Amino acid sequence: MTGRGRSLPGGWLPWLLVPAGLLLFVGANAHLVYVAFKSQPDCVAHVKSADDGEGYRAAKSAC
Repeated sequence: MTGRGRSLPGGWLPWLLVPAGLLLFVGANAHLVYVAFKSQPDCVAHVKSADDGEGYRAAKSAC
């Protein structure tokens, strides 16, 4: 016998789970990219120059 007419081991389940996993992976990454572009953090109070005292200093302030 040559094995013709036999189904693959595992049947239809891998053909369902692999595309579902790929869709989940692509969807999660698309959501991360969307959130990264749409979120804009609020400005944080920080020290403007080194002589203003202690506190946070931004490398390059966007506020």
